Amino acid sequence: MTPAMRIGLSIALATGLYGISFGALAVASGFSVGQTVALSLLMFTGGSQFAFIGVVGAGGTGAAAFGAATLLGIRNAVYGAQINRLLRPRGGRRILAAQITIDESTATATSQTDADEQRRGFWTAGLGVYLLWNLFTLAGALLGDALGDPRRWGLDGAAVAAFLGLLWPRLRTREPVAIAVVCALVTVLALPWTPAGVPILLAAAVAAVWGGCVRDPATAGPPPGVAAGHHEEVRR
Repeated sequence: MTPAMRIGLSIALATGLYGISFGALAVASGFSVGQTVALSLLMFTGGSQFAFIGVVGAGGTGAAAFGAATLLGIRNAVYGAQINRLLRPRGGRRILAAQITIDESTATATSQTDADEQRRGFWTAGLGVYLLWNLFTLAGALLGDALGDPRRWGLDGAAVAAFLGLLWPRLRTREPVAIAVVCALVTVLALPWTPAGVPILLAAAVAAVWGGCVRDPATAGPPPGVAAGHHEEVRR
């Protein structure tokens, strides 16, 4: 088993376990077990799923729930363009890759410098998360209130901790650290004043503007979050 595959499996386990929390919360918000499972099978983006059930659980309309979920899901379109350039999937694999392009699979792929390892990391993390997220969603929906508060098991922080574990090794120079600090500050300042999902979009916009305006494309290395191996391949 390669390093990328080991990372992908660990990310899949940490994220999949959090599906228990989603399943339990969705049923508590009034969704049936079937509806809960369908959300994980079809929507398959944790932040959007939690936003969707949160709005409905609070008495919001379907349109409001859809809007909140869509707002959080926009980032996956950006990931999709990046993964398409990195892996260049073809045929049916392209459709499957689109379904499993999420935070975890993208981060696992872009944290690797070797093209083969990028592919292994992406597919291992993406398929692993998809399988375990759906299994644990079903478990959480069936167990429901018997679980109690999922936060007491630490499940609310498992996926975040795993993602930070991937991010940390990339903070090797001043610029990535500065971008991370500025984006974190933007997120914290926006939280009290904006709807759910908007702070992370604002942070992403700041990072994009920084990458497009501050960095010199002729002299700068790979932008944060993009594997250096891809740039080597482009130059060749």
